[in-house]
Amino acid sequence: MSVLSINKENFELVKNSEKPVLLDFFAEWCGPCRMVSPIVDEIAEERLDIMVGKINVDEEPELAAAFGVSSIPMLAVVKNGEVVNTSVGARPKQQILAMLD
Repeated sequence: MSVLSINKENFELVKNSEKPVLLDFFAEWCGPCRMVSPIVDEIAEERLDIMVGKINVDEEPELAAAFGVSSIPMLAVVKNGEVVNTSVGARPKQQILAMLD
């Protein structure tokens, strides 16, 4: 499954998803974000049992504030509309996958 670009107009997809959702909060200028992005893309292609979305914090400050994003990259796992796990900073693929368990 491809990565969805999440914004406030389509955020209902995240809240109403029956699958767990991995959200990547990022900014174009952020070096560590550029390290995490291809890993998140890879997970989206491999794991059809989850939804993967990316949120540009510069373009969606309201969503970033709603999730309490203070540092990026920040990854959040949402299940049944609730945040169940978060992680700040670049992480290897295995640590990101472990967040989903």
